[in-house]
Amino acid sequence: MTISTHVLDASVGTPAAGVSVTLSRLAGGWLDVESGVTDPDGRHRFVADTPAGTYCLTFATGPYFAARAVRTFYPEVAITFSIAEADDATAGKVGNVHVPLLLSPFAYSTYRGS
Repeated sequence: MTISTHVLDASVGTPAAGVSVTLSRLAGGWLDVESGVTDPDGRHRFVADTPAGTYCLTFATGPYFAARAVRTFYPEVAITFSIAEADDATAGKVGNVHVPLLLSPFAYSTYRGS
């Protein structure tokens, strides 16, 4: 299983390129798995294999908005989610969990993407 994300800046209606994002896994405490930066289309796919468990994507939104001289209420956005154990129907299949972030300086939303 892999994890990907897509960040859209709703305040300007474009992808949010250049946002640093860190993937962490809960294992007795939070352990960083991998970090990256969104591409020009606002996307990033982590290459690390992610077994069932609890994960967190932490987006460095403060530097993203500061680079645009935009004041923001959220210096970072952390999205915590769980990946369930594979069942018999999905066992052995390589899949992807997609976690989009719709961002603005004073609000954000997320959902389980496809």
